[in-house]
Amino acid sequence: MEGLIPSRLATLGHPQRLAIFRLLMRRYPDRVPAGELAEALGLKASTLSAYLSALMQAGLVTQERAGTSLRYAIAITEVRRTFDYLLLDCCRGRPEFCSPVSLPQITGTTAMTDPRYKVLFICTGNSARSIFAESILRKEGGDRFDVYSAGTRPYSELNPFALEVLAQKGYDVSVLRSKNVSEFQGEYAPKFDFVFTVCNQAANEDCPAWAGQPVSAHWGMPDPVNADGTRVQKSLAFHQAYGALYNRIRAFTALPISSLDRISLQKAVDDIGRARDAGDVGTAQTGAPA
Repeated sequence: MEGLIPSRLATLGHPQRLAIFRLLMRRYPDRVPAGELAEALGLKASTLSAYLSALMQAGLVTQERAGTSLRYAIAITEVRRTFDYLLLDCCRGRPEFCSPVSLPQITGTTAMTDPRYKVLFICTGNSARSIFAESILRKEGGDRFDVYSAGTRPYSELNPFALEVLAQKGYDVSVLRSKNVSEFQGEYAPKFDFVFTVCNQAANEDCPAWAGQPVSAHWGMPDPVNADGTRVQKSLAFHQAYGALYNRIRAFTALPISSLDRISLQKAVDDIGRARDAGDVGTAQTGAPA
């Protein structure tokens, strides 16, 4: 490990390689296609390939072929080993010196004990997926959660198919509106305990860090707004998106949040994001402790 550290630090010392690394960290546990990385970061394919090759040689990123596409993900175990080495060797295990001042709990076993947890769901348009998530958690979580949603580039109106699905399932849609994420940033904004991105495009954007550094995860899924076909086919896409979010949020509300330390809680919400169907989500909710 000691021999790898200089290589890894030098690799991350390049601003665009660091940008790729940070984007993949935001998208973890997803594997992201090379084309999506190039588009999100404004890089030529050849340039991106060279940067990804350097990150893979340093052991920070892994590659997987899916059909004709190459997909990339953070090598999370190696990243953790790198940070552990820096803390335990370079800092001689003194978290009071090396841990972020605003995050003393990250290296300990402190659990969240707030009577109400503040949760924010983010997507690009804030017209469908994040609105679904807001509505579902507000109902399923009861008085344990204060729930919000926002978009990085919100539409002026909520999607009519999304509103139709929610109305059919008995939700009060009168309380919903499209909001810009800037409403939840700044001195007087709520201090969130959890922030979830539910679309890839929003997760790809390099947003400022949230105050208090909430537990965050990416629960990306296809945008039902992009569905083609008849009205029935489009409606089906929205019902499927609703169902996927419903399963994930039910798994989230089943977590023993107050008894999990931050590291275990982070793993639990990452596992929920990694689950792709109802069976996987059911497994994720019972496998929280690291």
